[in-house]
Amino acid sequence: MQFPDKLVKARLVQRYKRFLADVELDDGKVVTAHCANPGAMTGLNMPGLEVWLSPNRNPAAKLDWRWELVRVNGNLIG
Repeated sequence: MQFPDKLVKARLVQRYKRFLADVELDDGKVVTAHCANPGAMTGLNMPGLEVWLSPNRNPAAKLDWRWELVRVNGNLIG
């Protein structure tokens, strides 16, 4: 899978309100990212999981980051 921008690694803090997730970047900063999947994401939304973000390039977007991938059991899932 190719993304237009380099992805940024982070750790999931929590997912809430279907489309929002708080994540901690490597520098310790906690940011809110857009989660495009409105489903339960059972097993994919546990705090502490490695997630990968892309910068949100949509000028109308309210959030600066998009949650693209999550690593579970050594596998990246989009």
